[in-house]
Amino acid sequence: MNTYYTGYYSSPVGLIKVQSNTDYIVSLDFIDNKLPDDENHNFLITNCLNQLQEYFEGKRVQFNLPLLPSGTDFQKAVWSELMNVPFGSIKTYKDIAVAINNPKAVRAVGGANNKNPIPLIIPCHRIIGSSGKLVGYGGGLWRKEWLLNHEKVK
Repeated sequence: MNTYYTGYYSSPVGLIKVQSNTDYIVSLDFIDNKLPDDENHNFLITNCLNQLQEYFEGKRVQFNLPLLPSGTDFQKAVWSELMNVPFGSIKTYKDIAVAINNPKAVRAVGGANNKNPIPLIIPCHRIIGSSGKLVGYGGGLWRKEWLLNHEKVK
């Protein structure tokens, strides 16, 4: 049986809940309320919370954490490609579809983005519509806009 650990970070875009198993970060969620009895840190959670702090302070442009997102092979391919989109940059859903050698899968890429279990660290907020519009962010478009502004995306 896996042991899971939980930590919370109060960010400028709301409360963030981070979960890990013994070896990997497995989820990050924007939540409304902290569950006071639910905090159980391990080194990995502490490290993740520190890296989130550095990111929001403008001191970190890349996360360095072991990740284990749960999803289909297609979703994992999309999420892996998202990790190649650097801080301060954006790509379109079509760019990601082309990069994973499935250029007709633009909508499926959007669906995979929506199911990203570790947003922010797997930077799905850096993906925009082909028209240049901010579309589809599970955490809310206002958060996507805030994060892109934070990263000084033009």
